[in-house]
Amino acid sequence: MIDPTDPDADPRAVVVAGRTIAMDRLAARDRSRGELLDALARRKFPEDVAHVVVDQLESEGLVDDERFARLWVEQRGRAKGLARSVLRMELQRKGVAPEVIDVVLADVDPDLERQAAHRLVQRKLRSVGGLDQSVQVRRLTAMLARKGYAPQVAFDVVRAELDAEHVAIEST
Repeated sequence: MIDPTDPDADPRAVVVAGRTIAMDRLAARDRSRGELLDALARRKFPEDVAHVVVDQLESEGLVDDERFARLWVEQRGRAKGLARSVLRMELQRKGVAPEVIDVVLADVDPDLERQAAHRLVQRKLRSVGGLDQSVQVRRLTAMLARKGYAPQVAFDVVRAELDAEHVAIEST
């Protein structure tokens, strides 16, 4: 393997080595520009070489931060039930530009986000069902807070689900 810090190394060979590392990362899953630049920096590639490599991959359509962010939001929002605030923080950590994050998160439907909160609470109700109602409220709202839901949304959703469960128990 070529040492990217070696001043005598062929610049083209250093770019090829950087591209190989970036392509290996992309083979596992889609990556943001920031993730690839960080990976190359950790491997001691000069910043200018890292930018050349990532710019090439971007021009070839292999790196697209908006596509990456949309996929990330779709997968993490659906699988984990994460709210926009947590998704924003995750995308920022991945090195996605704030304007790209804003565009992608603007497309998140608040009603679908609230429905996801309801599903999370319904699932969690099974494990807290035998507890005192104040404990249930505390645990359920804390779970939604960790997922990034605003306090008022969390309390409204928990209250609605607990009321619905109470009505269901009385009718049986």
